[in-house]
Amino acid sequence: MKHSARLDGPPVPSRSAPASAALGVLAMGSGVAVAHLLAALTIPSRSPLVAVGAAFIDLTPTWLKEYAVATFGTADKQVLLGTIATILGLVSAGVGLLARAHRRTAVGLVGAVGLVAAAAAVSRPGASGADAVPALLGAAGAAGALALLTRRVRHAAGPGGTAGPGRRSVVLGVLGVAGLALVAGSLGEVVGRRRADVSAARAAVRLPAPDDPAAALPASVEVGVPGVTPFRVAARDFYRVDTALTVPAVDVTGWTLSVGGMVDRPYAVSFADLLAMPLVERDLTLTCVSNEVGGPYVGNARWLGVRVKDLLAHAGVDPRADQLLSRSVDGWTASTPIAAVTDGRDALVAVAMNGEPLAAEHGFPARMVVPGLYGFVSATKWLVSLEPSTYSREQAYWTRRGWATDAPVRTMARIDVPHALSTVAAGRVAVAGVCWAQHRGIDGVELQVDDGPWRAARLGSVPSDDTWRQWVVTWDATPGRHTLRARATDGTGRTQPEARLTPFPSGAQGWHEVVVTVA
Repeated sequence: MKHSARLDGPPVPSRSAPASAALGVLAMGSGVAVAHLLAALTIPSRSPLVAVGAAFIDLTPTWLKEYAVATFGTADKQVLLGTIATILGLVSAGVGLLARAHRRTAVGLVGAVGLVAAAAAVSRPGASGADAVPALLGAAGAAGALALLTRRVRHAAGPGGTAGPGRRSVVLGVLGVAGLALVAGSLGEVVGRRRADVSAARAAVRLPAPDDPAAALPASVEVGVPGVTPFRVAARDFYRVDTALTVPAVDVTGWTLSVGGMVDRPYAVSFADLLAMPLVERDLTLTCVSNEVGGPYVGNARWLGVRVKDLLAHAGVDPRADQLLSRSVDGWTASTPIAAVTDGRDALVAVAMNGEPLAAEHGFPARMVVPGLYGFVSATKWLVSLEPSTYSREQAYWTRRGWATDAPVRTMARIDVPHALSTVAAGRVAVAGVCWAQHRGIDGVELQVDDGPWRAARLGSVPSDDTWRQWVVTWDATPGRHTLRARATDGTGRTQPEARLTPFPSGAQGWHEVVVTVA
């Protein structure tokens, strides 16, 4: 009797468990590579790993998000993608082992994985059925590769025929699938990188001179202590915290900013239209709500943009609106109190940072910058729409997850030097750092050594209350182990509280302290 050609069949012990697991990984990897290429040719965010990762971020509880940011910093996205890839690798190995005895079930499981990735892709804001195509075709390719690679191997011809292809055919199949995976994955990476590269578009932007330029900074903004964060942070060093696993590559030629929602005259402007409007240039400090006491997620830069209140005035805002819902090209939303963008502060739709068009990771071609509020309610990147609304009508991304609606930045002083757990020489030591209380300003900073008296710091100059300040205290350091603490007092006379609060739901609080050894 001849052997059946069905996918299922009796167990075949001729292939070892490690080899079977490797075949599963190879088959699934080939499918992922094909899907990656298809996504790169259309929309990179359709890539299964990215789509699943984005869905995972949406479903992750707040405490886990905060743990990831605190533990991995700006590498949190790479850690997430690496974790998803590892899990997929383990699932793939399991599929390969399952195929030793149940090929049909294993192939069906590959299809199920593809359906999960497809569902994640279509669940993204603004997605359509087309977003599922890379995952579905990739899953089909992986299922076909698994069926091909797990055919039973013929050892020798028997009187009843053979059970499958010869070893040479199997080797050729493995090499073919591996080659397909390598070529598709490499092409997908090359094409994806090219599509994500907006350097040419940025280079083509000609920034007009500001109608309302920022004043030149006085030399005294810097206190002259090595190791203190510069008053103005370069774009390459500026912190980045967002939910985008891949940086959106926005085609500036087709980009528009729409102003709608609760307005009398909805309209949209192109990038050229935006540049033609009156432009304001200001030094402004941004802070992420995830910043722990003494953390790095804060920075100051010189921004160029259009005042938000000018954009809203042209549309005519319904007086009942109490929030401004801003939307990113990837569907992310932020809700800013209407009062914060119409009370005279320099709330901008920014197009440039430190004299250059925005970098892709900082929101090219346009983003929100609102001084005095944490970024999750004020700093939408890759901006595509502004919609006056009400908090009762619609909630933004982080508001739906329990974060505060109004989120003014808390007063904070940070010690930059000496570094925590460092060793310094006895004698005169400069203790210095930065402090901020945007839109209220900083009136003073004090330093305490161990449990001694508080000493006033010398403050650097500032162009406005909307930027941070540098500060420095000269300390006569004596040998031993010492604890240094800093606290700031804002422009309203309120001193930074000692009691610690975690970032959730409205920003961290507490005195920053470092322990140093004096030798």
